[in-house]
Amino acid sequence: MLIPLLKGLLLGFSIAAPVGPIGILCMRRTLTLGRLHGFLSGLGAATADAIYGFIAGFGLTLITSFLMDQKVVLQLVGGLFLIYLGAQTFRSKPASEAAKATGDTLFKSYASTLLLTITNPMTIMSFVGAFAGLGLGDSADAGFTPAIALVTGVFAGSALWWLLLSLLVGLLRERLKGAAFLWINRVSGAMLSVFGLFAVMGLLFRG
Repeated sequence: MLIPLLKGLLLGFSIAAPVGPIGILCMRRTLTLGRLHGFLSGLGAATADAIYGFIAGFGLTLITSFLMDQKVVLQLVGGLFLIYLGAQTFRSKPASEAAKATGDTLFKSYASTLLLTITNPMTIMSFVGAFAGLGLGDSADAGFTPAIALVTGVFAGSALWWLLLSLLVGLLRERLKGAAFLWINRVSGAMLSVFGLFAVMGLLFRG
């Protein structure tokens, strides 16, 4: 059981680590709202990683096929949501006090990244490819317990990356003042919108 857990831990960490739109959101929220918002943003992505890891690990081909059949719709929804988040981030005013954040906004930090990761069709492909290439499917074939350990490791590895990122970026937050937060919103908002535009335009030029 320990081996599948460690394999999942390494896989979850490595898939979460590359900086993309989720990483930008996590860093921006850590800088402007605090470490908890940044970590919960990453935790939403970790939850989606665990869901897709479960699908890939248990060989649920019907669900995988359905998700791939809906690839265009998922990419469109994810791209449009990124554009929306980017616009909202670009126009938002810097938070004067992170303590003013409510439970509702904490939930939004979690739910928004969960939605973004779930609607990224490349996430499921990453896990399917990794499980096949590294022989991780053997854990599922060996029984229920090793497969659960593998999925738990995926979640823990992904969550560990977001925890480290939010803690490190949080150190920088303490040195920033005033107008710096406004520019963080503008730059991160523009980058999120660009990611969204690329996703939508990729559909227009497909085939």
